[in-house]
Amino acid sequence: MASFKEIISTLPRRKSWYGDDTFLYQGFWCDTFFIEGLMRAQQNFRSQPSDIVICSAMKTGTTWLKSLTFAIVTRSTFDDSTNPLFNNLSHDCVPLLEVDLAQSSTNRDPKNPLLATHAPYCSLPRSIIDSSCKIVYICRDPKDSLVSLYHFFARYLASKDMKPPALEEAFELFCQGVSSYGPYWDHVLGFWKASLDRPDKILFLKYEEMIEDTVLYVKKIADFIGYPFSFEELEKGSVEKIVNMCSFENLSNLEVNKSGKHREGTPVVIENKMYFRKGKVGDWENYLTPEMAVRLDSITLQKLNGSGLTL
Repeated sequence: MASFKEIISTLPRRKSWYGDDTFLYQGFWCDTFFIEGLMRAQQNFRSQPSDIVICSAMKTGTTWLKSLTFAIVTRSTFDDSTNPLFNNLSHDCVPLLEVDLAQSSTNRDPKNPLLATHAPYCSLPRSIIDSSCKIVYICRDPKDSLVSLYHFFARYLASKDMKPPALEEAFELFCQGVSSYGPYWDHVLGFWKASLDRPDKILFLKYEEMIEDTVLYVKKIADFIGYPFSFEELEKGSVEKIVNMCSFENLSNLEVNKSGKHREGTPVVIENKMYFRKGKVGDWENYLTPEMAVRLDSITLQKLNGSGLTL
């Protein structure tokens, strides 16, 4: 059987707009840092019925969703002052399938049912798709997602003393579908269609709607993943406490998220503060020209046509 490296060497590849090689695998562009781990996870990962898998394309609200779900799941384990989120980036509380769990399913805290992935639905390990575990997926307006992704990688490249590409270049490639785990629209559609087929297994969320009424969606997530709030918890404001604890303002001002680092000791050390920029809906208006916005909106309409989904 061919090794992962041999298989990767045969895949179509091109330079991404953030410097690395990116490979076309199962219809999506996968970066050097992730691709072998994704293949290993597909082969080795064994899902448990109790697993809760947080799925997303990059820069669609992943950090926030991880924080909220972690706080929901651990609320009876920790009190208001001892939750690990106060001293750890949420990405360090929820293991990433294609990095942390690629070699083995057992490389995790048995008391923590959460794991995350950026993999598209078609690339999830069969054990996740076939098991009774829950999937929570979040998506976002492609215009905001692109701008957030661009700034994230621009800051990352700047931290390595590398020059980021022009926004126009990144925009062009994003429109062509060349972005981490892109095409973005295909990523969203994969989970959308699966959520229609299996609404008991996949909860499909929109970032904008969650911002609008976070309390409602925290209750919805808790019910869906099997950690519902009791009447007593609702009465004493447990939901609101979680919403406040995981708010952009609170998380971005924690010392760990101002000065800490993620994945120290790896080739891709990232400063925690890079995961917190603005968290705003509609920030794309400050960066994209009207022509860019029209083009992205027309691609979105065309791609989602007939699906019943709007972004």
